[in-house]
Amino acid sequence: MFWPMLAIALGFCGIAVLGVLAVRVFVEAQRLGHQVAATTGRINRAAEELELAATHLAKTGDAIR
Repeated sequence: MFWPMLAIALGFCGIAVLGVLAVRVFVEAQRLGHQVAATTGRINRAAEELELAATHLAKTGDAIR
């Protein structure tokens, strides 16, 4: 009777460990998603600023001619 109960207890512990690891992976995936979203926003802002600067530079070059 000892071995079946030990097997059940170890099985439960294994499932509990897998559950904890699954929660940690989920939390880290959420954090990574937020970082990707923030970085995408910064890249978009930088692209808009670059486009604005290029437009201004092109207008300045036309004015010099």
